[in-house]
Amino acid sequence: MHKTFDMVQVGDELPPLAVPITVPLIVGGAIATRDYFPGHHDLEAARALGSPHIFMNILTTNGLVQRFVEGWAGPQGTLKTLKIKLGAPNYPGDTMTFTGSVTEKREADRSIELTLAGRNAMGPHVTGTVRVQLP
Repeated sequence: MHKTFDMVQVGDELPPLAVPITVPLIVGGAIATRDYFPGHHDLEAARALGSPHIFMNILTTNGLVQRFVEGWAGPQGTLKTLKIKLGAPNYPGDTMTFTGSVTEKREADRSIELTLAGRNAMGPHVTGTVRVQLP
């Protein structure tokens, strides 16, 4: 079901979304975004950098944030702005769980602001705000 501006209220919580962090997700995301940094696909290179495993790149994280928001808003929602900050790395074998809530409604352009976080076992991997225009 898609959301409309009139359906949404400040304080509404988005349903959590758990994303298993896997090697194919990390490597596929890096390749899809043309990020060939070895830490995103080569275990030995990642370990040489002091990392226990390969780790997710920011563009994959950005795509997962968009998946979380658009999955909630539905196909009629239009993503207007996305501002994120990275924290703890995402490593294979963990799960990142997104949570979020509506923090502002703007009548002038029928948009809402969402504040969100994606957490893994080490803490927040990503935090940020997203503005979505709704029908």
